[in-house]
Amino acid sequence: MSLLRILSDLVSIRSVNDPLRGEKPSREAAHYICSKLEEWGLKPRLLELEGFYTVYGELGEDRPVLLLLAHYDVVPADDSEWSTNPFETTVKGGRVYGRGVADDKGNVASLMLVLKRLVEEEVSGVAYAFTGDEEIGGERGAGYVAEILKRENRLPRYLVNADGHLMSVIVRRRSAFRVQVSVKPRREKVKCSRVFRREFKISTVYPTRHAAYFLAGADSHPLIAASHFIRADPSFRLLGLKGRFLKSNVLPSSVEVEVCVEGAEGREVEIDVNLERLIKAVVPLSRAPIPSLLYSDYGVNVTPNVYSFTGSEHVLQLDVRAFATVDLVEESLRNVLDNCLPEAVLEVRGSGKWLYTPVNATVVRAALEVLREIGEKPVVIEGAGASDSRWFSMNGVEAIDFGPRGGNVHGVDEYVELSSLLKLPEFYYRLAKKLLRSEPTDPV
Repeated sequence: MSLLRILSDLVSIRSVNDPLRGEKPSREAAHYICSKLEEWGLKPRLLELEGFYTVYGELGEDRPVLLLLAHYDVVPADDSEWSTNPFETTVKGGRVYGRGVADDKGNVASLMLVLKRLVEEEVSGVAYAFTGDEEIGGERGAGYVAEILKRENRLPRYLVNADGHLMSVIVRRRSAFRVQVSVKPRREKVKCSRVFRREFKISTVYPTRHAAYFLAGADSHPLIAASHFIRADPSFRLLGLKGRFLKSNVLPSSVEVEVCVEGAEGREVEIDVNLERLIKAVVPLSRAPIPSLLYSDYGVNVTPNVYSFTGSEHVLQLDVRAFATVDLVEESLRNVLDNCLPEAVLEVRGSGKWLYTPVNATVVRAALEVLREIGEKPVVIEGAGASDSRWFSMNGVEAIDFGPRGGNVHGVDEYVELSSLLKLPEFYYRLAKKLLRSEPTDPV
């Protein structure tokens, strides 16, 4: 079965993780993966935790030396913005388009073919996991697998997480935190001389909607821009706000504000003061001085990506990326709110785990050797986004992330470069064989 056929099948399965709208992947994608692996002679198990499904298995009876990991869940797609059907693969111009082709179903399909090849060779010492909750933190997928293996003293020595980009070896990734700021409405009447609307649109140097890749100073965030606009003139009073909000780790494509210009002359209108204060707080929240415990090329990211009104309170969801702990993030953001919206309720969630692998580690050196073998430039980088490697890296497992060239991850018209995609199975196969040969002692 061809790589493109498997990828097409996977993309057609709507395995969306969207907490905002209460959507999560069904069993369909996991069952598809299981059925194919069983057809090829593997013996996968279907793990379930709180309604999230993971396909897990091992080759041979030996304790696993290597774990191959990827995720089949995807972020939502706004069909009206795409030029193709996001849940069908479209091949054109040397690219494959579709939601998840780069993040992360191209990698899932590639690892499936690698496992087929390894089981045919009767290889032992390899474990594999395909998870369904990476896009919302991974705790009930990769985190659950790591917990089981640690409890059973079966953690592998190496992890190859097929969830990267640029055909580069990723050795560092910051921790991800999901932040919610909520405040109850407080209405008052003001004199309004005129009303107007202003729309702000996203502008990024690198084509993506992934919150982790936003770079302040180079990119323009529509909600931060709207906040700055409202803050700039004391006579501007916020009447309303709407935007194309998808998910807490997906940058909104546009935000529109309705503004009343306050003046002594004019009609009386009612505004929600706490909505206005919440939106004004976006600028200082996005610039909160969260300390970083380790070096990062990207520093600290704070992006406000979803606003909603529940009927009883205004809710702002932010995405934070930092080498930090929950306590450090909460302390910094609480300090901001104490100065501009003290009655707001703050919730910070995150694992406080990250990927940080030395560049001279065996898994890194092996991956660089394989890149040379397949005609690719050997490059080591830090990845901007978080990944499921963190559940293993901080347990002493040598881990890397890797993936194909592509673009618009989490955004409109997500794509993967076909030439890059087709190299993935060979890369992962050679790396697996090399790591199994290099294993000197028992795994950790």
